[in-house]
Amino acid sequence: MPLSFTGPDSFFAADEEAWWTSVDKALKGAPREKLFGSTEDGLEIAPLYARRTDTPARSLRSAAGAWSIVQSIDIADPHAANAQILEDLQSGASGLDLVFSGSLSAHGHGIRLTDLAGLEVLLQDVQPDLIDIRIDSGPDCAQFHALMLALLERRGIDPALVATTSTFDPYGWMAVTGMSGADFDVLSDRMQELARAVRDAGSPARVMNADGRVWHDAGATPAQELALVLAAAVGHLRKLEEAGLPPEEWATRIAMCLVADADQFGTIAKARAIRALWSCVLEEAGLPQSPVALHMATSYRMLTARDPWVNMLRNTVAGFAAGIGGADSVCVLPHTLAVGLPDGFARRLARNTQSILLEESNLAKVKDPAAGSGALEDRTEKLCAAAWDLFQEIEAAGDLCEALRQGLVQKRIGAAKAERDSNVARRKRPITGVSEFPDLGEAGVSVLQEDRDAAPAVALNLDALPEPGDGRWFAALREQALAGGALIDPSADIARGTVEPSFPVLEVGRVSEPFEALRAAAAGFEAATGAAPTVFLASLGTLAQFAPRATWTANAFAAGGIRAEGPAVHASLEELVAAFSGSGASLACLVSSDDVYEAEGEAAARALKQAGAAHLYMAGRPGAREVAYAAAGVDTFLYAGCDLLELLKGAHARMKTMYDGGPSEQEVLK
Repeated sequence: MPLSFTGPDSFFAADEEAWWTSVDKALKGAPREKLFGSTEDGLEIAPLYARRTDTPARSLRSAAGAWSIVQSIDIADPHAANAQILEDLQSGASGLDLVFSGSLSAHGHGIRLTDLAGLEVLLQDVQPDLIDIRIDSGPDCAQFHALMLALLERRGIDPALVATTSTFDPYGWMAVTGMSGADFDVLSDRMQELARAVRDAGSPARVMNADGRVWHDAGATPAQELALVLAAAVGHLRKLEEAGLPPEEWATRIAMCLVADADQFGTIAKARAIRALWSCVLEEAGLPQSPVALHMATSYRMLTARDPWVNMLRNTVAGFAAGIGGADSVCVLPHTLAVGLPDGFARRLARNTQSILLEESNLAKVKDPAAGSGALEDRTEKLCAAAWDLFQEIEAAGDLCEALRQGLVQKRIGAAKAERDSNVARRKRPITGVSEFPDLGEAGVSVLQEDRDAAPAVALNLDALPEPGDGRWFAALREQALAGGALIDPSADIARGTVEPSFPVLEVGRVSEPFEALRAAAAGFEAATGAAPTVFLASLGTLAQFAPRATWTANAFAAGGIRAEGPAVHASLEELVAAFSGSGASLACLVSSDDVYEAEGEAAARALKQAGAAHLYMAGRPGAREVAYAAAGVDTFLYAGCDLLELLKGAHARMKTMYDGGPSEQEVLK
């Protein structure tokens, strides 16, 4: 292939066949399929794509210009939260995500307030008509909107000038809490009345939200997330029809939220796909086309509590992809959120991540940067097809509620999560700083100290209000808010339904938690014994022979918080055994090359066992000599692709048993 970049034989003049000819030469007989990959949804990723000329640039954002930089506010005390709000708005944020304690997105934090006085403190010196406001409040969304409208009325601000969005998605809430059908119907009645009330008030508020965060955090793949968001949005269309709103307004009352993660191409394609899918829904329903109000938040699932600085890289990729994909607003979660309540420094970094992308990289200056890219167009189209298939399956079940009751959604997400967890455990999907390249001496990060005591119960007087249906319920809420009455009880936990759910609920979490639990167990072991959990690396041969595997093995054990003692060059087997005996370790791992193992491995294994090694590992695949090594005393083989998580759990169980006579190895591993 020519190396020149100019002239008729330039690099750019090479056709696909010439490229494949060079590839075949480099593969040296290996099949081309080796270069193909696949996504979590099983969508093929080719190594090379031709430029697409049949796909014009799309109008992505609903309005021209930059996306809105949204900052998450989840500090419990309204006074402290207000100080953070003012700092964010003065330093580049153009929108707020007010995360209240009852939200699924609070992650143990969240603003606590009960009445209009609390909201006035929270938004003191804030001009709501100049920013985007997202109300992330859980099922009390109608009460919070009543407080917001009361605040606007008291300040003399026209509601038509204030862009507010309710981020509550009843379908996601049902999936996580097991809310009963009766409770869902009550909530639906309240949300329908809220939709009518904001319309009558002249507010453009989007009060129905199809939120992908719940599905993503529960383990959904990108196509599953798209399908579930689409199904929730269609459910909202039906509820707005029942509410009596004109059809041309239905889509304007619905917002959508997708997750941006470190899969750059996948995030870009997902953002582009939802617009195409929603356009198809509106067309099939005979409704006027209305652009998606698309908000994207960086993934909570991908954040790590260990080595959280890496989260900054993950967030940068995710924020970049969300902007390129055409999100109307983006929220970058602070990199320390998995550790605790983020401080001002972490929030500044989250905010500035977007500011730099907009002001220095000018990402919003191009209409559709991904247009014409063969790889991205192909991924977008395949995502659309996969998501549409699942969406149709959900609709065939009745709707999203019925699909949840039948377990269809849980089955699909559960299978995807199980496969992902397996890949994480085997490090086929490595997590930098946690399962790969862990730093056992890492310094902690600063987080805010917050009062985690339960909030005092508030006496609410809502039972006497009229039933939702004719507008009197929401009007009474607003009157009570203006009178200073409490509408919210922040002491109420995220409760499950009033009855035991008849379907399995989804569990949300971060993918790194299993490895982080081992790190926490290691810290607990050290606190109890005065010594860190340790494995002795029994290195055989010369430095050149054992160094590669020794380094890899030390990192593998460090993923579970187990420190490696050694390795070192030993002049004899006796010296090796003496070093092991002096290390104080109860676990040992042979490390060297396959050739050295063949010559010295069995003798070393027998000697280490006789010296008291409670469990002996060998780094590397045993191949045809597995039986011989096992007979010599090797208990477990550690190699790339093995279930490292289970191996490390076993190591912890053995050390605990030897230290305090706790449960047996068999009992722990069951």
